Amino acid sequence: MLWLGEFFSLFFPATCPACGRGLFRNEGVVCTVCLHHLPRTGFHMEHDNPVSRVFWGRCRIEAAAACFYFGKGGRLQQLIHHFKYRGRRDIGEFLGREYGNDLAGSPLFRDIDMVVPVPLHPRRLRQRGFNQSAVLAAVMAGPLHVHCDDKALVRTKASATQTRKSRWARWENVSEIFSVPDQDTIRGKHILLVDDVITTGATLEACANALLAVEGVRVSVATLAFTGQ
Repeated sequence: MLWLGEFFSLFFPATCPACGRGLFRNEGVVCTVCLHHLPRTGFHMEHDNPVSRVFWGRCRIEAAAACFYFGKGGRLQQLIHHFKYRGRRDIGEFLGREYGNDLAGSPLFRDIDMVVPVPLHPRRLRQRGFNQSAVLAAVMAGPLHVHCDDKALVRTKASATQTRKSRWARWENVSEIFSVPDQDTIRGKHILLVDDVITTGATLEACANALLAVEGVRVSVATLAFTGQ
């Protein structure tokens, strides 16, 4: 009931997860000030950008972009932390929808056929409760007018966390752990591969190579944030 929600909001007002300030009734998940100050990259309008260069000489990527620059201690880090580790799926849905609208206006991403998230191993999925990349991918697919298939790519074994690993160690950690269970579902498709954050690109490279092994597949990449490392 609407009146009941308004009653509770008097005592438990919704707050912006980036800055902690109360949200106005016309604001969404993130306050207008924080949304305005999030460091957008504009990479989705540039074929040659820092994210696309991550994959040069490593795998064949049609286009690659990230929505925001990631900086430690910034508003975006707060949002991603709440999204990934505090179960705030609504943050991922809000930011993913924002980015999906950006990609829909880019000539680089207009011929996407389907969206595929970077998968979690089932054990990690049970621990976390949801796959953050799948949340992003599902809402990003809407503005692109394509479907999201979170079963097209699977992780066949668990890997250790990538935190504090070197570039080479990150690649060794995830190489050959992804597979495509039903190649017919992606054959000949242009796939948008989605993840939350790109650092060295090792995980996305491994995913892309598994997809590119299927006949006629092309792969583009979109992530929520780019660390710039």
